[in-house]
Amino acid sequence: MKFNLLSIKRALLLIGFVLCMIPQTLVAQSEKPKNLLLYDNQPYHFGFIIGFNQMSYAIKCNEGYQLAAHDASEYPATNESYYNANSTYYVRSITPMPENGFTVGVVGNLRLGKYFDLRLIPSLSFGTRTIVYQIYRDSSGVPDFDNIYFDKKRSIFSTFIEFPLQVKFRSKRLNNVAAYIIAGGNFKLDLASQKKSQIDMINAQGEEVTVTDNIRVKKTDLAAEIGAGFDFYTGYFKMGIEAKMSFGLFNILDSQNLIYDSSIKSIQNRTFQISFTFE
Repeated sequence: MKFNLLSIKRALLLIGFVLCMIPQTLVAQSEKPKNLLLYDNQPYHFGFIIGFNQMSYAIKCNEGYQLAAHDASEYPATNESYYNANSTYYVRSITPMPENGFTVGVVGNLRLGKYFDLRLIPSLSFGTRTIVYQIYRDSSGVPDFDNIYFDKKRSIFSTFIEFPLQVKFRSKRLNNVAAYIIAGGNFKLDLASQKKSQIDMINAQGEEVTVTDNIRVKKTDLAAEIGAGFDFYTGYFKMGIEAKMSFGLFNILDSQNLIYDSSIKSIQNRTFQISFTFE
């Protein structure tokens, strides 16, 4: 299992920010009366979650993929001006681009101890992952990387049914605020990842055909998650503000032997999410 450096830095900055905010938050709460005094003694309770996510991919490419020649049959026979059935194509670069989405779900919380809880949060997440390819078309059979390239953007739309199971460790409550960290796993089922990988078009012979024109990913994944946040106790409910990182553990690439995936060795999901919980 490998994590990219940007995701690790983001997770560490997140936890560091929460830890730095604890003293200031607790001082601000030092003289306020306590709300919901017996709330954390309940064996279980429920709530809901609203979140804003940023989905992306961690991509590992094949070694020397820039020099691998791709026949025109690997590039979908679209009507674009830069398609030529007699040309050879080369992939110069593959860049994943994060996109924004949102999450809604239900929170189920089981008390394990004074400061420990077990949380199950069935959720529905909507988002897009985008990959930008820089492609070179060559008719001579030898790649000339001083020539002009064209960019091709492929977007994978996803609707995830998620089942995050987390252990939550909460700090000692000071009046109406408590800090916490979470860690756990998340089983994901993508209902929409493969629905838009094909398009209908008219080929050179004037016939209507269906071709695969996008990268495909597998529908299921398991992710490891880590995060941190604060609980605020109001007079009527508890509100949480939380940020977490999700690291897909498996290679979800469903190769179709196209120019979009034949240069890629593995793809893993990455998600950053800021959530608001109401319990």
